[in-house]
Amino acid sequence: MQYHDALYGRVEITEPVLLDLIASAAMQRTKGISQHGITALLGITPPFSRFDHSVGAMLLVRRLGASVKEQVASLLHDISHTAFSHVIDFVFDDHSGQSYHEEQKEAVVAGSDIPAILNRHGMDWREVMDEDRFPLLEQPTPALCADRLDYFLRDLEFLHLANGGEIRAALESFAVVDGRIAVNETDAARWLAYTFIEADRASWSSFRDVGLYQLTAEAIKAAHRYGVIRESDLWGSDEALWGKLQSANNPEVAGLVRLITPGTRFIWSEEQPMFRVTTKVRSIDPPVITGGSVAPLSALDPAFARYRDAYLASKRGPWPMAVVQPPKVRP
Repeated sequence: MQYHDALYGRVEITEPVLLDLIASAAMQRTKGISQHGITALLGITPPFSRFDHSVGAMLLVRRLGASVKEQVASLLHDISHTAFSHVIDFVFDDHSGQSYHEEQKEAVVAGSDIPAILNRHGMDWREVMDEDRFPLLEQPTPALCADRLDYFLRDLEFLHLANGGEIRAALESFAVVDGRIAVNETDAARWLAYTFIEADRASWSSFRDVGLYQLTAEAIKAAHRYGVIRESDLWGSDEALWGKLQSANNPEVAGLVRLITPGTRFIWSEEQPMFRVTTKVRSIDPPVITGGSVAPLSALDPAFARYRDAYLASKRGPWPMAVVQPPKVRP
């Protein structure tokens, strides 16, 4: 397969297990699930899919010399995301952890075509589900890992935070030390760390995007309560679920859906909040190769450490949010 990726360019994939997994029904389903959930449907955030990101994470660990098994784990790491991705964490009140897909992963994979494919290639599907075995793919925050880096770099041009040259330079700065991703010089690490926070501020934990996630979660909960949707609808595509919400005749669901627009604003209101929301706040602290050893940027740059701590403190919730309805369009 000649695969063209927006970040990594044209890559030839020849490994039979990877080709079979990419063609699987389970992986193909993720083409209908946006990385950004509802905000992508509204045109606020990039339209790339969980499929794009999953193949991207695989290509990044591949670029860094990962085994085929770690490439498989990377390809499958988001296989259990529902429609609207992390919006569903807001449905189940896991705003800060955002781990619903991880909790469902084993059951989703067990019921899919993935185990049979891996068995044909001599792999145990349960082994590749254990992401702790694959340190290039996943690391606890704020360390670097392929999952975190791929979605970050993939967002930057859309968010006007970097150009193609800067993104390529970031990719060239990555190195592997003791099986983990590090950065080969301090300035590159600073660029990554500060730009990551700006991406979080602009999109992932922005006041508007979090408000839209919560509004959509309220609409989904109401739709389920009134029988407009079933739990099985969560495992379809974004477009299918959004279509059911938009066509709902129930007045409570319809009222909430009407608010889910790019023009809706959210204001801080201690007096009359529609809801109080916490969210996951993201940052990184890149390990830097320096003087024959590796140290986190925060240990090398106290100014960055203070900046990161202040940013995380500024995002502490819950946030009391009131909704300002968009103006009605006159006929």
